Amino acid sequence: MEKKQVLRGLATVNFYATDHEGAKKWYSEFLGIEPYFNVPGYTEFRIGDYQQELGIIDSSYAPEGYSIKPSGAIAHWHVDDLKATLDRLIAMGATQYQPITDHSQGKGTFVTASVVDPFGNILGIMTNVHYLDILKQKNS
Repeated sequence: MEKKQVLRGLATVNFYATDHEGAKKWYSEFLGIEPYFNVPGYTEFRIGDYQQELGIIDSSYAPEGYSIKPSGAIAHWHVDDLKATLDRLIAMGATQYQPITDHSQGKGTFVTASVVDPFGNILGIMTNVHYLDILKQKNS
């Protein structure tokens, strides 16, 4: 009998924004696509090789105790060119949260950075050889 996995993969990452319309426009420009789902107060993009979802939610719907201050876990999205992506995010108004950091003893196989978007959310980006290996296996 095959063992069931508890966590199967990111389905949706949600960000809150006090300026929902501004965040929707900002992420549309950054991602180069329009949201596939859009209702008042909630916008969702399908992105990446596995069409994971990035939801932008009006902060009026945030859970009690939500703070606009950056905190919590950082989901890192694989990118093909870490430095160029980081530079573009900063040019679009994001601020660096964590600098480019190589976690692979100089091999360049697991390298991260993160920014705080103009709406207070932490966006992690990463080059990750494991991600590329799995993608290659799935596509072969």
